This record gives sequence, structure tokens and C-alpha cells, in this order.
Amino acid sequence: MNATPRHGLARVLSKHGLCSRTEAARWIADGRVQVDGRVVRDPEFPIRRDPRGRQRIAVDGRELDRAEPIYLMLNKPRGLVTSARDEQGRDTVYRCFDGAVLDGAPLPWLAPVGRLDRASEGLLLFCNDPEWAARITDPEHGPDKTYHVQIDRVPTPELLAALVAGVDEQGERLRAKSAVLLRHGEKNAWLQIVLDEGRNRQIRRLLAALDIAVLRLLRVAIGELALGELPKGQWRRLSAAEAAALRR
Repeated sequence: MNATPRHGLARVLSKHGLCSRTEAARWIADGRVQVDGRVVRDPEFPIRRDPRGRQRIAVDGRELDRAEPIYLMLNKPRGLVTSARDEQGRDTVYRCFDGAVLDGAPLPWLAPVGRLDRASEGLLLFCNDPEWAARITDPEHGPDKTYHVQIDRVPTPELLAALVAGVDEQGERLRAKSAVLLRHGEKNAWLQIVLDEGRNRQIRRLLAALDIAVLRLLRVAIGELALGELPKGQWRRLSAAEAAALRR
């Protein structure tokens, strides 16, 4: 007979969309969390997943209910770190949510879905649904991600083909699903690059391996969800249909 599956208390809180696992561990250490009426200070305290014997979890005296799932898109400005806190004191993407209100109430805790590095801009998703986020960020099966990239030269057809063929860089094969020229001037150009896999700083590393400098990098779509005309630094809630389409 198999044992009942268990997860650590901090993970259970984050899976309910209440906070990040780091924040959950802080709540637990501060004595704000009870299990079956007893304060627990161990973030790895095992919680049963068997619904017939579910333990009662309370935060600040309120029994745990799963938060309403919320999915947002942000037009991330350049210069913000995709993190809740930054050890170097730099501004983070959460600046864009200062004073934010949703349905007449303060915006609840939401986590970024994937990342855009500090110098990158454009479409960044947030949610309190870890399972949905995992589908979006799955490196093999997640939706395509489309970028507009300004580079420091006018590309030849051979260079565009090289981006799709890919390069080996630090033990990884980096490649684009597609790369096309959007427009160009005398000394630089804009490309549209589509990725169908998720690797850290993939476009910058791929272009650097081909001795190409990135001047600007904007993510303009995830799957069929386009950034559209959303102003820089602004956010909006995804419709149920948009969230469901990304889940598929």
C-alpha cells in the first residue's frame, strides 16, 4: 500500500497562491501559521494531500482557502529586475503594481511567470496559479515566445539562417524557431525572433555567439497572447479565454 503523498508546509502555502515559497517560510518562522490548531515553525513540516484526512491550515487565524486565480500581463519597462526583492536595491517589476487595485481590493500577491532580464522589455505574465505558470514556462512544451530585437548591423540571409540553425554555447544548443528581418537602417536592424524553448538569456547568448550586439529586446507575444497597445509600465487582467488558451 502506497503512503499518502506529502508536501512541505511552505510549498503548500505557495501552491495555494497566497505567497511565494520564500514568503511562506518567513510567515512560518514568524509563528503566523497553524496546522490543526498548533503553531508550526518548520517550513518543511509535512502536509498530507489525502482529501479524506486533510489537515486544517490557518494563517493569522484564518483557515486556508485557495485564492481566486488571477492572471495579469505587464508591459515591463527596461531597467527593472524581475524579482520581488533585489539584494542590490535596484527597482523591481513590482514598482508597476504600487497602489494597484483589482475589483475594488488591493492586488493580492502574484508571482512573475518566467523572467525578462533587467535590460529587456515587453510582455511579462503574473499569476497566483503555480500549475498554470509551470505550463507557460515548460522549456519543451510551453507556448512559443515572440521577440522584436534591435541589433547593431543589417543581417544577411546567411546570418538569419544561422540563428535558426543554432550554435553550441557552454554545453547548450541555442537556436531560434524563426528569425526574420522586420526593418533596417544603415547601421542597425530590427528582427522578429520566435523561440519554442526556454533557456536563460537565450536570445542574447545566441546573438553574442555570432558576434552580434543587442541594442533593444522586447517580448511582444506569448503564444497567441500579444502585448498589443498596452502602455509601458501598465498592466491588465487576462480574460478567462486568454488564460485558458495559454494553458492549452
